[in-house]
Amino acid sequence: MSAETANLLMNLMIVAPLIGVPLVLFLDKKQAKVFALLASCIPLVLSVLVYMYYLDHADLATAATGGAPTVAMNNYVLFSVGDWWFSIPGLDIKFMTGLDGISIYLLLLTTVLFPITIFFSWGSVDKLEKPYYALLLILQVGVIGFFCALDMVLFYIFFEMVLIPMYFLIGIWGGKERIYASVKFFLYTLVGSLLMLVAIIWVAFEAAPLANTLYPQASTIIFSTDYLAILNTDIPLGAQTWLFAAFTLAFAIKVPLFPLHTWLPDAHTQAPTAGSVILAGVLLKMGTYGLVRFCLPFFPEASVEFAPMMCFFAVVGIIYGAMAAMVQDDVKRLVAYSSVSHLGFIVLGIFTFTPEALDGAVIQMVNHGITTGALFLMVGMIYDRRHTRMIADFQGLARQIPVFTLFFMITVLASVGLPGLNGFVGEFLVLMGAYSSNIVGGIWAVIAASGVIVAAVYLLWMFRRVMFGALDKEENRKVTDLTRSEIWVMIPLVLLMFWLGFNSGPFLKQIDASSVRILEGIPGSGVRGTHSDVKPTAEPAPVAYNEAP
Repeated sequence: MSAETANLLMNLMIVAPLIGVPLVLFLDKKQAKVFALLASCIPLVLSVLVYMYYLDHADLATAATGGAPTVAMNNYVLFSVGDWWFSIPGLDIKFMTGLDGISIYLLLLTTVLFPITIFFSWGSVDKLEKPYYALLLILQVGVIGFFCALDMVLFYIFFEMVLIPMYFLIGIWGGKERIYASVKFFLYTLVGSLLMLVAIIWVAFEAAPLANTLYPQASTIIFSTDYLAILNTDIPLGAQTWLFAAFTLAFAIKVPLFPLHTWLPDAHTQAPTAGSVILAGVLLKMGTYGLVRFCLPFFPEASVEFAPMMCFFAVVGIIYGAMAAMVQDDVKRLVAYSSVSHLGFIVLGIFTFTPEALDGAVIQMVNHGITTGALFLMVGMIYDRRHTRMIADFQGLARQIPVFTLFFMITVLASVGLPGLNGFVGEFLVLMGAYSSNIVGGIWAVIAASGVIVAAVYLLWMFRRVMFGALDKEENRKVTDLTRSEIWVMIPLVLLMFWLGFNSGPFLKQIDASSVRILEGIPGSGVRGTHSDVKPTAEPAPVAYNEAP
Protein backbone atom coordinates (compact mmCIF):
# COMPACT_ATOMS: atom_id res chain seq x y z
CA MET A 1 0.00 0.00 0.00
CA SER A 2 1.33 3.42 -0.92
CA ALA A 3 1.50 6.38 1.46
CA GLU A 4 -1.12 8.25 -0.56
CA THR A 5 -3.53 5.30 -0.34
CA ALA A 6 -3.01 4.95 3.42
CA ASN A 7 -3.71 8.65 3.98
CA LEU A 8 -6.80 8.43 1.79
CA LEU A 9 -8.10 5.48 3.80
CA MET A 10 -7.47 7.40 7.03
CA ASN A 11 -9.58 10.33 5.82
CA LEU A 12 -12.29 8.07 4.39
CA MET A 13 -12.51 6.37 7.76
CA ILE A 14 -13.66 9.65 9.32
CA VAL A 15 -16.61 10.21 7.02
CA ALA A 16 -17.51 6.58 6.21
CA PRO A 17 -20.23 6.19 8.90
CA LEU A 18 -22.13 9.08 7.33
CA ILE A 19 -22.90 6.77 4.41
CA GLY A 20 -25.26 4.86 6.64
CA VAL A 21 -27.14 7.83 8.10
CA PRO A 22 -29.59 8.48 5.19
CA LEU A 23 -30.03 4.75 4.65
CA VAL A 24 -30.86 4.20 8.30
CA LEU A 25 -33.37 7.06 8.36
CA PHE A 26 -35.27 6.15 5.18
CA LEU A 27 -35.31 2.33 5.24
CA ASP A 28 -37.58 0.19 7.39
CA LYS A 29 -36.51 -0.77 10.92
CA LYS A 30 -35.09 -4.18 10.11
CA GLN A 31 -33.02 -2.92 7.20
CA ALA A 32 -31.96 0.14 9.20
CA LYS A 33 -30.36 -2.07 11.85
CA VAL A 34 -28.39 -4.01 9.27
CA PHE A 35 -27.15 -0.95 7.42
CA ALA A 36 -26.23 0.78 10.68
CA LEU A 37 -24.05 -2.19 11.61
CA LEU A 38 -22.50 -2.37 8.14
CA ALA A 39 -21.79 1.36 8.10
CA SER A 40 -20.12 1.14 11.53
CA CYS A 41 -17.97 -1.75 10.30
CA ILE A 42 -16.51 0.23 7.38
CA PRO A 43 -14.20 2.25 9.69
CA LEU A 44 -13.19 -1.00 11.41
CA VAL A 45 -12.04 -2.52 8.12
CA LEU A 46 -10.29 0.70 7.08
CA SER A 47 -8.60 1.05 10.48
CA VAL A 48 -7.18 -2.47 10.21
CA LEU A 49 -5.76 -1.66 6.76
CA VAL A 50 -4.32 1.62 8.07
CA TYR A 51 -2.85 -0.17 11.08
CA MET A 52 -1.15 -2.73 8.82
CA TYR A 53 0.43 0.13 6.90
CA TYR A 54 1.41 1.75 10.18
CA LEU A 55 3.21 -1.36 11.40
CA ASP A 56 5.09 -1.69 8.11
CA HIS A 57 6.34 1.90 8.34
CA ALA A 58 6.53 2.48 12.09
CA ASP A 59 10.32 2.53 12.07
CA LEU A 60 10.19 5.67 9.94
CA ALA A 61 9.46 7.74 13.01
CA THR A 62 9.93 11.17 11.48
CA ALA A 63 7.02 11.29 9.09
CA ALA A 64 6.10 14.52 7.31
CA THR A 65 8.30 17.28 8.64
CA GLY A 66 6.22 20.06 7.20
CA GLY A 67 7.56 23.05 5.30
CA ALA A 68 11.00 22.83 6.92
CA PRO A 69 12.99 19.65 7.57
CA THR A 70 13.91 20.91 11.04
CA VAL A 71 10.38 21.25 12.37
CA ALA A 72 9.84 18.81 15.26
CA MET A 73 7.21 16.12 14.80
CA ASN A 74 5.89 13.37 17.06
CA ASN A 75 6.22 10.10 15.15
CA TYR A 76 3.40 10.58 12.67
CA VAL A 77 3.63 7.69 10.23
CA LEU A 78 0.38 8.77 8.59
CA PHE A 79 0.08 12.47 7.92
CA SER A 80 -2.24 14.24 5.48
CA VAL A 81 -2.87 17.89 4.75
CA GLY A 82 -5.60 19.21 2.50
CA ASP A 83 -7.34 22.53 1.96
CA TRP A 84 -10.99 23.11 2.77
CA TRP A 85 -13.36 23.77 -0.12
CA PHE A 86 -13.24 27.39 0.97
CA SER A 87 -10.35 29.50 2.18
CA ILE A 88 -10.06 32.90 3.81
CA PRO A 89 -6.94 34.95 3.07
CA GLY A 90 -4.69 35.23 6.11
CA LEU A 91 -6.27 32.28 7.95
CA ASP A 92 -4.13 29.16 7.91
CA ILE A 93 -6.82 26.52 8.55
CA LYS A 94 -6.38 23.09 6.96
CA PHE A 95 -7.90 19.64 6.92
CA MET A 96 -4.84 18.22 8.70
CA THR A 97 -4.99 14.64 9.98
CA GLY A 98 -2.43 12.14 11.23
CA LEU A 99 -1.84 9.05 13.33
CA ASP A 100 1.05 8.20 15.62
CA GLY A 101 1.73 5.46 18.14
CA ILE A 102 -0.73 6.97 20.61
CA SER A 103 -3.71 7.89 18.45
CA ILE A 104 -3.61 4.72 16.34
CA TYR A 105 -4.62 2.50 19.27
CA LEU A 106 -7.37 4.80 20.48
CA LEU A 107 -8.65 4.84 16.92
CA LEU A 108 -8.67 1.03 16.81
CA LEU A 109 -10.51 0.95 20.15
CA THR A 110 -13.15 3.28 18.71
CA THR A 111 -13.68 1.28 15.53
CA VAL A 112 -14.01 -1.95 17.53
CA LEU A 113 -16.48 -0.67 20.14
CA PHE A 114 -19.02 0.99 17.83
CA PRO A 115 -20.02 -2.12 15.82
CA ILE A 116 -20.24 -4.10 19.09
CA THR A 117 -22.58 -1.56 20.69
CA ILE A 118 -24.76 -1.27 17.58
CA PHE A 119 -25.03 -5.07 17.33
CA PHE A 120 -25.92 -5.27 21.02
CA SER A 121 -28.59 -2.59 20.56
CA TRP A 122 -30.51 -4.82 18.16
CA GLY A 123 -32.08 -6.60 21.11
CA SER A 124 -32.22 -3.80 23.67
CA VAL A 125 -33.64 -0.72 21.89
CA ASP A 126 -37.29 -0.86 20.88
CA LYS A 127 -38.32 2.78 20.39
CA LEU A 128 -37.33 5.32 17.75
CA GLU A 129 -34.79 2.84 16.47
CA LYS A 130 -33.85 4.59 13.25
CA PRO A 131 -32.84 7.96 14.77
CA TYR A 132 -31.06 6.02 17.53
CA TYR A 133 -28.78 4.26 15.05
CA ALA A 134 -28.31 7.43 13.00
CA LEU A 135 -27.10 9.28 16.10
CA LEU A 136 -24.64 6.49 16.93
CA LEU A 137 -23.16 6.75 13.42
CA ILE A 138 -22.82 10.53 13.71
CA LEU A 139 -21.19 10.05 17.10
CA GLN A 140 -18.74 7.61 15.52
CA VAL A 141 -17.73 10.26 12.96
CA GLY A 142 -17.00 12.76 15.73
CA VAL A 143 -14.88 10.38 17.80
CA ILE A 144 -12.83 9.06 14.87
CA GLY A 145 -12.29 12.59 13.59
CA PHE A 146 -11.15 13.76 17.01
CA PHE A 147 -8.40 11.15 17.25
CA CYS A 148 -7.19 11.91 13.72
CA ALA A 149 -7.42 15.73 13.74
CA LEU A 150 -4.25 17.84 13.90
CA ASP A 151 -5.58 21.22 12.82
CA MET A 152 -6.97 22.93 15.91
CA VAL A 153 -10.16 24.15 14.22
CA LEU A 154 -10.81 20.65 12.87
CA PHE A 155 -10.07 19.22 16.32
CA TYR A 156 -12.49 21.63 17.99
CA ILE A 157 -15.26 20.83 15.50
CA PHE A 158 -15.03 17.13 16.28
CA PHE A 159 -14.60 17.79 20.02
CA GLU A 160 -17.91 19.67 20.09
CA MET A 161 -19.62 17.46 17.54
CA VAL A 162 -19.85 14.49 19.91
CA LEU A 163 -21.92 16.49 22.42
CA ILE A 164 -25.02 16.65 20.25
CA PRO A 165 -25.65 12.95 19.52
CA MET A 166 -24.68 11.93 23.08
CA TYR A 167 -27.06 14.56 24.49
CA PHE A 168 -29.96 13.08 22.53
CA LEU A 169 -28.96 9.47 23.23
CA ILE A 170 -29.13 10.14 26.97
CA GLY A 171 -32.10 12.52 26.82
CA ILE A 172 -34.37 10.31 24.66
CA TRP A 173 -33.33 6.71 25.36
CA GLY A 174 -32.11 7.14 28.94
CA GLY A 175 -33.68 6.37 32.32
CA LYS A 176 -36.16 8.26 34.48
CA GLU A 177 -33.80 11.16 35.22
CA ARG A 178 -32.51 11.33 31.65
CA ILE A 179 -33.32 15.02 31.05
CA TYR A 180 -31.41 16.13 34.14
CA ALA A 181 -28.43 13.90 33.27
CA SER A 182 -28.27 14.96 29.62
CA VAL A 183 -28.51 18.69 30.37
CA LYS A 184 -25.88 18.40 33.10
CA PHE A 185 -23.55 16.51 30.75
CA PHE A 186 -24.05 19.06 27.98
CA LEU A 187 -23.55 22.17 30.13
CA TYR A 188 -20.46 20.86 31.93
CA THR A 189 -18.62 19.96 28.75
CA LEU A 190 -19.78 22.99 26.78
CA VAL A 191 -18.57 25.53 29.35
CA GLY A 192 -15.10 24.00 29.48
CA SER A 193 -14.77 23.76 25.72
CA LEU A 194 -15.77 27.40 25.18
CA LEU A 195 -12.86 28.53 27.36
CA MET A 196 -10.60 26.27 25.33
CA LEU A 197 -11.86 27.92 22.13
CA VAL A 198 -10.66 31.28 23.43
CA ALA A 199 -7.25 29.72 24.12
CA ILE A 200 -7.13 28.21 20.61
CA ILE A 201 -7.77 31.63 19.08
CA TRP A 202 -4.92 33.16 21.14
CA VAL A 203 -2.52 30.37 20.20
CA ALA A 204 -3.47 30.69 16.52
CA PHE A 205 -2.44 34.35 16.44
CA GLU A 206 0.76 33.54 18.33
CA ALA A 207 1.67 30.81 15.80
CA ALA A 208 1.12 33.01 12.74
CA PRO A 209 4.75 34.28 12.44
CA LEU A 210 6.10 30.73 12.38
CA ALA A 211 3.45 29.70 9.87
CA ASN A 212 4.67 32.48 7.58
CA THR A 213 8.18 31.05 7.94
CA LEU A 214 7.00 27.55 7.08
CA TYR A 215 4.96 28.65 4.06
CA PRO A 216 6.78 31.56 2.43
CA GLN A 217 4.98 30.92 -0.83
CA ALA A 218 1.60 31.63 0.76
CA SER A 219 -0.01 35.00 1.37
CA THR A 220 0.66 36.67 4.72
CA ILE A 221 -0.76 34.54 7.51
CA ILE A 222 -2.22 36.27 10.57
CA PHE A 223 -3.99 33.26 12.13
CA SER A 224 -2.71 29.66 12.07
CA THR A 225 -4.24 26.58 13.65
CA ASP A 226 -1.58 24.34 12.07
CA TYR A 227 -0.48 21.77 14.67
CA LEU A 228 3.15 21.94 13.54
CA ALA A 229 3.28 25.71 13.74
CA ILE A 230 1.80 25.73 17.25
CA LEU A 231 3.98 22.82 18.36
CA ASN A 232 7.14 24.72 17.44
CA THR A 233 6.07 28.15 18.67
CA ASP A 234 7.78 29.47 21.81
CA ILE A 235 4.96 30.65 24.05
CA PRO A 236 5.99 32.76 27.10
CA LEU A 237 5.55 31.07 30.47
CA GLY A 238 3.01 33.64 31.66
CA ALA A 239 0.81 33.01 28.66
CA GLN A 240 1.39 29.25 28.91
CA THR A 241 -0.08 29.27 32.40
CA TRP A 242 -3.41 30.71 31.28
CA LEU A 243 -3.55 28.68 28.07
CA PHE A 244 -2.73 25.48 29.92
CA ALA A 245 -5.49 26.24 32.42
CA ALA A 246 -8.06 26.76 29.66
CA PHE A 247 -7.12 23.62 27.73
CA THR A 248 -6.81 21.50 30.87
CA LEU A 249 -10.16 22.60 32.27
CA ALA A 250 -11.90 21.44 29.09
CA PHE A 251 -10.08 18.11 29.08
CA ALA A 252 -10.39 17.58 32.85
CA ILE A 253 -14.18 17.93 32.58
CA LYS A 254 -14.21 15.41 29.75
CA VAL A 255 -12.00 12.90 31.64
CA PRO A 256 -13.60 13.64 34.20
CA LEU A 257 -11.03 14.53 36.86
CA PHE A 258 -12.00 15.09 40.48
CA PRO A 259 -13.71 17.42 41.46
CA LEU A 260 -15.20 17.98 37.98
CA HIS A 261 -16.58 14.44 37.82
CA THR A 262 -20.11 14.94 39.16
CA TRP A 263 -21.79 14.77 35.75
CA LEU A 264 -20.41 11.30 35.00
CA PRO A 265 -22.32 9.05 37.45
CA ASP A 266 -25.62 10.65 36.42
CA ALA A 267 -24.83 10.38 32.71
CA HIS A 268 -23.77 6.74 33.00
CA THR A 269 -26.70 5.74 35.18
CA GLN A 270 -29.31 7.33 32.91
CA ALA A 271 -27.74 6.56 29.52
CA PRO A 272 -28.84 3.54 27.48
CA THR A 273 -26.33 0.68 27.48
CA ALA A 274 -24.77 1.67 24.15
CA GLY A 275 -24.39 5.25 25.38
CA SER A 276 -22.64 4.09 28.56
CA VAL A 277 -20.29 1.83 26.59
CA ILE A 278 -19.29 4.59 24.17
CA LEU A 279 -19.09 7.18 26.93
CA ALA A 280 -16.77 5.04 29.07
CA GLY A 281 -14.97 3.39 26.20
CA VAL A 282 -13.97 6.34 24.03
CA LEU A 283 -15.56 9.68 24.97
CA LEU A 284 -13.77 9.90 28.31
CA LYS A 285 -10.49 9.17 26.50
CA MET A 286 -10.96 12.37 24.52
CA GLY A 287 -10.04 14.19 27.73
CA THR A 288 -6.94 12.16 28.57
CA TYR A 289 -5.84 12.08 24.93
CA GLY A 290 -6.22 15.85 24.74
CA LEU A 291 -3.91 16.26 27.74
CA VAL A 292 -1.24 14.14 26.02
CA ARG A 293 -1.64 15.47 22.50
CA PHE A 294 -2.05 19.18 23.18
CA CYS A 295 -1.36 20.29 26.76
CA LEU A 296 2.02 18.61 27.22
CA PRO A 297 3.68 19.52 23.89
CA PHE A 298 2.10 22.99 23.52
CA PHE A 299 2.70 24.17 27.10
CA PRO A 300 5.63 22.14 28.50
CA GLU A 301 6.78 24.61 31.18
CA ALA A 302 3.24 25.15 32.45
CA SER A 303 2.67 21.38 32.45
CA VAL A 304 5.65 20.95 34.79
CA GLU A 305 4.51 23.84 36.99
CA PHE A 306 1.03 22.39 37.44
CA ALA A 307 2.09 18.73 37.56
CA PRO A 308 1.95 18.42 41.39
CA MET A 309 -1.57 19.85 41.42
CA MET A 310 -2.71 17.53 38.61
CA CYS A 311 -1.20 14.52 40.39
CA PHE A 312 -2.91 15.55 43.61
CA PHE A 313 -6.34 15.67 41.98
CA ALA A 314 -5.59 12.43 40.12
CA VAL A 315 -4.74 10.58 43.34
CA VAL A 316 -7.74 12.07 45.17
CA GLY A 317 -9.88 10.89 42.26
CA ILE A 318 -8.42 7.38 42.51
CA ILE A 319 -9.23 7.09 46.21
CA TYR A 320 -12.52 8.99 46.12
CA GLY A 321 -13.85 7.08 43.10
CA ALA A 322 -12.98 3.76 44.71
CA MET A 323 -14.54 4.67 48.05
CA ALA A 324 -17.68 6.05 46.39
CA ALA A 325 -18.03 2.91 44.28
CA MET A 326 -17.85 0.77 47.41
CA VAL A 327 -21.08 2.23 48.87
CA GLN A 328 -23.23 2.17 45.73
CA ASP A 329 -26.36 0.02 45.68
CA ASP A 330 -26.83 0.42 41.88
CA VAL A 331 -24.37 -1.77 39.97
CA LYS A 332 -24.26 0.62 37.02
CA ARG A 333 -23.49 3.57 39.25
CA LEU A 334 -20.78 1.48 40.90
CA VAL A 335 -19.11 0.91 37.52
CA ALA A 336 -19.44 4.65 36.79
CA TYR A 337 -17.53 5.59 39.94
CA SER A 338 -14.94 2.94 39.13
CA SER A 339 -14.24 4.92 35.94
CA VAL A 340 -13.45 8.01 38.01
CA SER A 341 -10.89 5.94 39.93
CA HIS A 342 -9.34 4.25 36.89
CA LEU A 343 -9.06 7.48 34.94
CA GLY A 344 -7.23 9.00 37.90
CA PHE A 345 -4.46 6.47 37.22
CA ILE A 346 -4.28 7.67 33.61
CA VAL A 347 -3.97 11.34 34.59
CA LEU A 348 -1.32 10.42 37.18
CA GLY A 349 0.66 8.62 34.48
CA ILE A 350 0.47 11.61 32.16
CA PHE A 351 1.79 14.16 34.68
CA THR A 352 4.64 12.16 36.20
CA PHE A 353 6.62 12.69 32.96
CA THR A 354 8.37 9.33 32.72
CA PRO A 355 8.19 7.12 29.61
CA GLU A 356 6.96 4.15 31.63
CA ALA A 357 4.13 6.12 33.23
CA LEU A 358 3.06 7.78 29.99
CA ASP A 359 3.16 4.44 28.15
CA GLY A 360 1.07 2.95 30.95
CA ALA A 361 -1.39 5.84 30.80
CA VAL A 362 -1.91 5.41 27.05
CA ILE A 363 -2.35 1.65 27.13
CA GLN A 364 -4.61 2.04 30.16
CA MET A 365 -6.85 4.29 28.05
CA VAL A 366 -7.31 1.33 25.72
CA ASN A 367 -7.61 -1.20 28.54
CA HIS A 368 -10.20 0.85 30.40
CA GLY A 369 -12.25 1.21 27.24
CA ILE A 370 -12.30 -2.57 26.80
CA THR A 371 -12.95 -3.64 30.39
CA THR A 372 -15.36 -0.91 31.47
CA GLY A 373 -17.17 -1.10 28.14
CA ALA A 374 -17.59 -4.84 28.74
CA LEU A 375 -18.83 -4.22 32.28
CA PHE A 376 -21.52 -1.83 31.04
CA LEU A 377 -22.54 -4.33 28.36
CA MET A 378 -22.99 -7.04 30.98
CA VAL A 379 -24.93 -4.71 33.26
CA GLY A 380 -27.17 -3.94 30.27
CA MET A 381 -27.67 -7.65 29.58
CA ILE A 382 -28.79 -8.40 33.11
CA TYR A 383 -30.96 -5.27 33.20
CA ASP A 384 -32.79 -6.39 30.04
CA ARG A 385 -33.69 -9.60 31.89
CA ARG A 386 -34.54 -8.27 35.37
CA HIS A 387 -35.31 -4.58 34.73
CA THR A 388 -33.40 -3.60 37.84
CA ARG A 389 -29.82 -2.68 38.63
CA MET A 390 -30.06 -2.82 42.42
CA ILE A 391 -27.44 -5.15 43.88
CA ALA A 392 -29.87 -6.23 46.61
CA ASP A 393 -32.23 -7.61 43.95
CA PHE A 394 -29.65 -10.15 42.76
CA GLN A 395 -28.27 -13.20 44.49
CA GLY A 396 -27.27 -16.71 43.48
CA LEU A 397 -27.28 -16.01 39.73
CA ALA A 398 -24.12 -18.08 39.13
CA ARG A 399 -26.02 -21.37 39.16
CA GLN A 400 -28.78 -19.92 36.96
CA ILE A 401 -26.66 -18.23 34.26
CA PRO A 402 -23.18 -19.87 34.26
CA VAL A 403 -22.06 -18.48 30.88
CA PHE A 404 -22.86 -14.94 31.95
CA THR A 405 -21.04 -15.60 35.23
CA LEU A 406 -17.89 -16.70 33.40
CA PHE A 407 -17.74 -13.61 31.19
CA PHE A 408 -18.63 -11.35 34.11
CA MET A 409 -15.90 -12.86 36.28
CA ILE A 410 -13.21 -12.40 33.61
CA THR A 411 -14.27 -8.78 33.05
CA VAL A 412 -14.29 -7.99 36.77
CA LEU A 413 -10.84 -9.53 37.25
CA ALA A 414 -9.50 -7.54 34.29
CA SER A 415 -10.90 -4.34 35.82
CA VAL A 416 -9.35 -5.24 39.17
CA GLY A 417 -5.95 -5.56 37.48
CA LEU A 418 -5.26 -9.27 37.80
CA PRO A 419 -1.87 -10.19 36.25
CA GLY A 420 -2.42 -11.91 32.92
CA LEU A 421 -5.30 -9.62 32.00
CA ASN A 422 -5.08 -6.22 30.35
CA GLY A 423 -5.90 -4.07 33.39
CA PHE A 424 -2.69 -5.05 35.15
CA VAL A 425 -0.29 -3.77 32.48
CA GLY A 426 -1.32 -0.12 32.46
CA GLU A 427 -1.67 0.32 36.21
CA PHE A 428 1.67 -1.38 36.89
CA LEU A 429 3.51 0.86 34.41
CA VAL A 430 1.84 3.99 35.79
CA LEU A 431 2.79 3.15 39.37
CA MET A 432 6.33 2.16 38.40
CA GLY A 433 6.84 5.32 36.36
CA ALA A 434 5.27 7.57 38.98
CA TYR A 435 7.52 6.14 41.69
CA SER A 436 10.65 7.00 39.68
CA SER A 437 9.50 10.48 38.60
CA ASN A 438 11.99 13.32 39.01
CA ILE A 439 9.31 16.01 38.92
CA VAL A 440 6.45 15.03 41.25
CA GLY A 441 8.01 12.44 43.57
CA GLY A 442 7.16 8.81 44.27
CA ILE A 443 4.79 9.54 47.16
CA TRP A 444 1.92 9.78 44.68
CA ALA A 445 2.59 6.22 43.50
CA VAL A 446 2.48 4.93 47.08
CA ILE A 447 -0.86 6.62 47.78
CA ALA A 448 -2.33 5.64 44.41
CA ALA A 449 -1.43 1.98 44.98
CA SER A 450 -4.03 1.87 47.75
CA GLY A 451 -6.65 2.54 45.07
CA VAL A 452 -5.79 -0.80 43.48
CA ILE A 453 -6.58 -2.55 46.76
CA VAL A 454 -9.88 -0.73 47.22
CA ALA A 455 -10.84 -1.51 43.60
CA ALA A 456 -10.40 -5.21 44.32
CA VAL A 457 -12.62 -4.84 47.38
CA TYR A 458 -15.60 -3.12 45.76
CA LEU A 459 -15.56 -5.07 42.49
CA LEU A 460 -15.14 -8.51 44.03
CA TRP A 461 -17.65 -7.68 46.75
CA MET A 462 -20.17 -6.62 44.11
CA PHE A 463 -19.49 -9.81 42.11
CA ARG A 464 -20.01 -12.01 45.17
CA ARG A 465 -23.29 -10.33 46.15
CA VAL A 466 -24.72 -10.52 42.63
CA MET A 467 -23.58 -13.97 41.53
CA PHE A 468 -23.38 -16.08 44.70
CA GLY A 469 -25.55 -16.88 47.71
CA ALA A 470 -29.00 -18.44 47.89
CA LEU A 471 -31.15 -18.29 44.77
CA ASP A 472 -34.19 -17.33 46.85
CA LYS A 473 -35.97 -14.80 44.62
CA GLU A 474 -38.50 -16.14 42.16
CA GLU A 475 -37.59 -13.49 39.56
CA ASN A 476 -33.96 -14.62 39.58
CA ARG A 477 -34.97 -18.24 38.94
CA LYS A 478 -36.51 -17.13 35.63
CA VAL A 479 -33.42 -15.33 34.35
CA THR A 480 -32.07 -16.88 31.15
CA ASP A 481 -28.41 -17.21 30.21
CA LEU A 482 -26.68 -15.32 27.40
CA THR A 483 -28.00 -15.76 23.89
CA ARG A 484 -25.71 -16.69 21.03
CA SER A 485 -25.59 -13.07 19.79
CA GLU A 486 -24.70 -11.80 23.28
CA ILE A 487 -21.88 -14.33 23.51
CA TRP A 488 -20.51 -13.06 20.20
CA VAL A 489 -20.69 -9.51 21.56
CA MET A 490 -18.49 -10.48 24.52
CA ILE A 491 -15.98 -12.80 22.83
CA PRO A 492 -13.89 -10.12 21.05
CA LEU A 493 -13.65 -8.00 24.22
CA VAL A 494 -12.59 -10.97 26.38
CA LEU A 495 -10.02 -12.03 23.79
CA LEU A 496 -8.58 -8.52 23.84
CA MET A 497 -8.34 -8.65 27.63
CA PHE A 498 -6.16 -11.75 27.44
CA TRP A 499 -4.22 -10.61 24.36
CA LEU A 500 -3.23 -7.27 25.87
CA GLY A 501 -2.58 -8.96 29.20
CA PHE A 502 -0.11 -11.51 27.84
CA ASN A 503 1.26 -9.76 24.76
CA SER A 504 1.28 -5.99 25.32
CA GLY A 505 4.95 -5.59 24.31
CA PRO A 506 4.39 -4.89 20.58
CA PHE A 507 1.75 -2.27 21.37
CA LEU A 508 3.92 -0.62 24.00
CA LYS A 509 6.80 -0.40 21.51
CA GLN A 510 4.76 1.82 19.19
CA ILE A 511 3.31 3.84 22.07
CA ASP A 512 6.74 4.38 23.62
CA ALA A 513 8.17 5.85 20.42
CA SER A 514 5.57 8.62 20.48
CA SER A 515 5.63 9.05 24.28
CA VAL A 516 9.38 9.67 24.28
CA ARG A 517 9.03 12.30 21.56
CA ILE A 518 6.45 14.16 23.66
CA LEU A 519 8.53 13.94 26.84
CA GLU A 520 11.64 15.24 25.05
CA GLY A 521 10.12 18.70 25.20
CA ILE A 522 9.24 18.56 28.92
CA PRO A 523 11.84 20.38 31.06
CA GLY A 524 13.24 18.16 33.81
CA SER A 525 11.73 14.94 32.49
CA GLY A 526 15.19 13.51 31.86
CA VAL A 527 14.18 12.32 28.39
CA ARG A 528 16.48 13.53 25.66
CA GLY A 529 16.66 12.60 22.00
CA THR A 530 17.81 13.77 18.64
CA HIS A 531 14.72 15.94 18.21
CA SER A 532 14.82 17.71 21.57
CA ASP A 533 14.41 21.46 21.39
CA VAL A 534 14.37 21.38 17.58
CA LYS A 535 13.16 24.60 16.05
CA PRO A 536 12.83 25.68 12.44
CA THR A 537 15.64 27.51 10.75
CA ALA A 538 15.28 31.22 10.14
CA GLU A 539 14.72 30.85 6.41
CA PRO A 540 13.70 27.29 5.54
CA ALA A 541 13.42 26.09 2.01
CA PRO A 542 9.84 26.31 0.72
CA VAL A 543 9.20 22.57 0.78
CA ALA A 544 5.57 21.43 0.68
CA TYR A 545 4.10 19.06 3.23
CA ASN A 546 5.01 15.45 2.70
CA GLU A 547 1.98 13.21 2.52
CA ALA A 548 3.81 10.38 4.30
CA PRO A 549 7.36 9.19 5.04
